[in-house]
Amino acid sequence: MRHGYSARQIRDAEAPHLAAGEPLMARAAAALADVVTEVLAERDAAPGRVLLLVGSGNNGGDALFAGATLAADGHEVWIVELGSRTHAEGLRAALDAGARVVSGTAAASPDVIVDGILGTGAAATPALRGRARETVASLLLSLSGRDAAAVVAVDIPSGINPDDGSVPDPTVLPADITVTFGGYKAGLLGGDAVRLAGDVRLVDIGIGDELAKMVPAVVVE
Repeated sequence: MRHGYSARQIRDAEAPHLAAGEPLMARAAAALADVVTEVLAERDAAPGRVLLLVGSGNNGGDALFAGATLAADGHEVWIVELGSRTHAEGLRAALDAGARVVSGTAAASPDVIVDGILGTGAAATPALRGRARETVASLLLSLSGRDAAAVVAVDIPSGINPDDGSVPDPTVLPADITVTFGGYKAGLLGGDAVRLAGDVRLVDIGIGDELAKMVPAVVVE
């Protein structure tokens, strides 16, 4: 049985841990880096090329800190900033480790694309917009064929409603793997999200006790 939780429930479960100063983002980023490293190894990409699509929220921070680990491990890491702002500490860590900010995606030819544009904070308006949408639309044209990049989504594929799995705009990068943190997002367990999330891997970041006290938004076998 898998229990799915709403974006609000996840935030409520995280709140006391964040208030206590627990490194939830560091835990999430470490797990994300491990999964990307696994994918690169499976593709015999050593060192590999990793393209980070970074939005304004915590998903972007997760991607950047994971990118810092990957760059420190010798992989080539490119950052495309697609939000109104960028997580400052995560960006500094990634750049210090050797990652580079790039303005476009065409020349990158990555082995792995990390989708860290939108997360549960976009539940009210999950559709991609502006440059983020244009970038994903462009990448969708290249995600075919044997040599296409693998896509790893951070917490939930950008453009999916985390609460009900609906997809208000079809411009979504289908993930090969979605690394989701703390608890399954309800939207990953139903609706169109099921075909877009790929292999959903749940990572324990230390909020399980709080979620266990809540009534899940959905329960699936």
